[in-house]
Amino acid sequence: MKKLIIFLFFFLYFKYSYAENKIAYIDINNILNNSIVGKSISLHINNIKEKKNNEFAILQNQLIKKEKDIIKKKNILEKNIYEEQVVLLNKEVSEYNIKKKNFNKEIEEKKVKYTKTVLNSLNSIVSKYVEENSISIVLPKKNLIIAKKDLDITNIIMNLLNNDLKEIAF
Repeated sequence: MKKLIIFLFFFLYFKYSYAENKIAYIDINNILNNSIVGKSISLHINNIKEKKNNEFAILQNQLIKKEKDIIKKKNILEKNIYEEQVVLLNKEVSEYNIKKKNFNKEIEEKKVKYTKTVLNSLNSIVSKYVEENSISIVLPKKNLIIAKKDLDITNIIMNLLNNDLKEIAF
């Protein structure tokens, strides 16, 4: 009987000792999209995309005009000259597609670079917050099914980030 009482005492003691652990969760995507620095990154990337897409639209229209012009001249030109022009047009279209693909790759690399910069700052902010508030674990919101709203530290961390990092060097 004494063993049972001792066992229950230790079981209850350890159960309550672990109840002190604090858990929180954070929505990283929300912070990356809605923080001051996150919005400035999105704006910068969108401006670059818009300028380049306008250039691509002009090039595409020029290629379409060339194609229509070549098609109009199909019956007038000699067969070998027509074929040469088609080959040249196909080469230009291929170069256009490569340029567009390389630009999209470059934009994605810039996004990753800028996001890494923000995440590095965010990591130090979260670490400091966790230490100051004795939080045992911080989970990403995307991995949760359901949790209490009072465990969400997203807005707190976003405010700390907004105070610490307003913009990055582009």
